[in-house]
Amino acid sequence: MNNILHLIGRDKALFSDDIKTHEKELKEIVSSSSFLVIGGAGSIGQAVTKEIFKRNPKKLHVVDISENNMVELVRDIRSSLGYIDGEFKTFALDIGSDIYDAFIRSDGAYDYVLNLSALKHVRSEKDPYTLMRMIDVNIFNTDKTLRQSIEKGTKKYFCVSTDKAANPVNMMGASKRIMEMFLMRRSLEIQISTARFANVAFSDGSLLHGFNQRIAKRQPIVAPNDIKRYFVTPQESGELCLMSCIFGENRDIFFPKLSEALHLISFADIAVKYLENLGYEPYLCKSEDEARELAKILPDQGKWPCLFTKSDTTGEKDFEEFFTDKEVLDMERFENLGIIKNDPIYDDALLNEFEETIKSYRKAGRWTKEQIVELFFRMIPDFGHKETGKYLDEKM
Repeated sequence: MNNILHLIGRDKALFSDDIKTHEKELKEIVSSSSFLVIGGAGSIGQAVTKEIFKRNPKKLHVVDISENNMVELVRDIRSSLGYIDGEFKTFALDIGSDIYDAFIRSDGAYDYVLNLSALKHVRSEKDPYTLMRMIDVNIFNTDKTLRQSIEKGTKKYFCVSTDKAANPVNMMGASKRIMEMFLMRRSLEIQISTARFANVAFSDGSLLHGFNQRIAKRQPIVAPNDIKRYFVTPQESGELCLMSCIFGENRDIFFPKLSEALHLISFADIAVKYLENLGYEPYLCKSEDEARELAKILPDQGKWPCLFTKSDTTGEKDFEEFFTDKEVLDMERFENLGIIKNDPIYDDALLNEFEETIKSYRKAGRWTKEQIVELFFRMIPDFGHKETGKYLDEKM
């Protein structure tokens, strides 16, 4: 963690004081409880799984669609944490499938269900088909697993949200905001909590994770120089999710408090620190062609070609925020964790309309991105979506 902290401009972990204060209670609750982690082989899912595992749960089942990532999760846990007295099993399953439904029917008895599955990239809105899958994963699969948890008598359901759900400007953030509406509806039948947090540094598929791939493949480092973001480490993301799951009251949304420890930093600034940490001097290029050509010779001279440009792709937010001025906050309960307090406010007719409209598109077998965007605007009247016609697939 220390190396990642240095790269994102910090020298201290965010939640160490809160974890230390509540560690005894955390251990007591986890060690006497059973857990299902959905999407547990992704970066955040692995972090959450490890936080639970090291506190010796009675039962820990992990489900993820990625068989390869699941294998790595098990190898990582066995190589670092070893074994627990309770049952630890992993299942390579698609939670949207009937096979997963059979899995839940066969057991499904968990005290806590944590859903970390998500399509998390802004680029997922570029076409109507990936966008429909994002609705499936982020909204409908969440509601499905919620209903299954209610039927099985689960004590608590946690689902990860995103900072991009606060005043959303992209379809990914809006899908998570709509997901939060579905959570509010089910909160009358089961205790739920969630979390909004910053970018997880070096998480799978992220731009920072891509830096590792570019170095390994001797390719240029590319990053926007006009976008600043808040970053948490993978371990911090796991700690935040676990704290929300265990200590969150019904409908609570946890988020990292803004402080001197958590500050904005640009992707370009991290790229410079990253290269310097590897012993390379960043060399600024003026075009993709120049960067590709120089990647063949500069590394041998102790330099690395970089292309830092302004962002012009659809869905990029100029700034980040964890809450809106309309939300009620509890900033006193924890040292470095803030909480958004929610009443069960939702429009049942609107949620039903959303479900039926999407169902009609699927039944017809055709839909457009414009139709889905229009539907999102009906769900979120102040949705700040702006279409630039450019997407990350069109950039290096």
